[in-house]
Amino acid sequence: MENTLEKKYGLLTAIALVVGIVIGSGVFFKAEKILVATGGDLSQGILAWLIGGSIMIICAYVFATLATQYEKVNGVVDYAEGAVGSKYAYYVGWFMATIYTPAITAVLAWVSARYTCVLLGWDIVGPEAMTLSGFYLVGSYALNSLSPKLAGKFQVSTTVIKLIPLILMAIFGTISGLRSGILIENFTSGVIADVSTSHPLFTAVVAAAFAYEGWIIATSINAELRDAKRNLPRALTFGTMFVALIYILYYTGLAGAVENAIIMQGEETGARIAFTRVFSSIGGTALFVFVVISCLGTLNGLMMGCTRGFYALAARGLGPKPEIFKNIDQSTNMPTNSAILGLLVSGGWLAYFYGANLAPGQWFGNFSFDSSELPIVTIYAMYIPIFIMMIKKEITLNPFKRFVMPILAIIACIFMIFAAWYAHGISVIYYLVIFVVIMLLGELFYKKGQRNRRVH
Repeated sequence: MENTLEKKYGLLTAIALVVGIVIGSGVFFKAEKILVATGGDLSQGILAWLIGGSIMIICAYVFATLATQYEKVNGVVDYAEGAVGSKYAYYVGWFMATIYTPAITAVLAWVSARYTCVLLGWDIVGPEAMTLSGFYLVGSYALNSLSPKLAGKFQVSTTVIKLIPLILMAIFGTISGLRSGILIENFTSGVIADVSTSHPLFTAVVAAAFAYEGWIIATSINAELRDAKRNLPRALTFGTMFVALIYILYYTGLAGAVENAIIMQGEETGARIAFTRVFSSIGGTALFVFVVISCLGTLNGLMMGCTRGFYALAARGLGPKPEIFKNIDQSTNMPTNSAILGLLVSGGWLAYFYGANLAPGQWFGNFSFDSSELPIVTIYAMYIPIFIMMIKKEITLNPFKRFVMPILAIIACIFMIFAAWYAHGISVIYYLVIFVVIMLLGELFYKKGQRNRRVH
């Protein structure tokens, strides 16, 4: 008898996965990028956080509605299959398994290493950082593949831990800023530096979008979630709303602790000074302990999705060697072969990220792009057909769920596509070339799978 994935996770793990995947490094190191993009205009920066958060909540609500209708092996692939069809679901699953999830997972491994190097006083662009990146990537794979239940507990624990500095800064940073007048000054000072982009709000929104990204990966545990049709919608809705609220409050607290110009200095300087001012030098050091834990928790959540990517295809008899990648280990109840391939693909994206963004001279020339943000262009584009077909097919839903929210989600997706284009310019073209090549490779596997089906 063929093994199947057990229902081993509850609502708390699902919420922790949504919150834990989203809240990671982005809220810490994208705060500086957003302020730089807007020239130090705090109000415009908060608007970017609001827009990014609203887009996330709208899309998550629509997928939460779909989660009440479909349940199979991997949420977003299931929804694509139910709404659009099996072939489109395959392409969504192939993209998630080969580009979106492993690319973001690789970046989080590097960011986790970067903040560890800050904590230990090592060079953040030296060999130490890349060695740690590889170690963290393999470590998160080992945790998920050898003990998925422990990985779930780790996800819940790190989610609670990472909220501590955010909530403390939101409260005490705001109070401190109101007392000292820094918060009012930051809000009223407007643009204080040259804006490096012709579309500052779009650039800021795309940076915020990275900080909000990853929530869709929580749907990858659909088949392992108890009462998934009830618990997954709850986790998506509550989790994304909570994240947006925490981000905006934290960003406001940060603005109360230090001047905008300090935050704009770059790297980790601004956030560290902010925590030192509010919580003393001990607090400044403690921040980076929490940041490392926060990043590792996000990395763990991303790896949970990464290890299941090829299984979602193989369970449908599609993708490379489905008879191999749909196997479930009897001892760990994990798709072990899928997990190994997911790790290898993540390792490839880590090597690309280093060569494109960190190595001297950029290894890939014009094809050197930001693999942490540009997959956003295609993930939001891929949502649109799902939302359109949802409007057409889901006749049992009330008008608000069937028409209003999907239409808003389509508008949000189109906005994100244009925002990414304006933020990254010609790099989008080079990214799309690689995207097309990888998708064509996926087409070859799809055709081979269809031929094998006809033979058997």
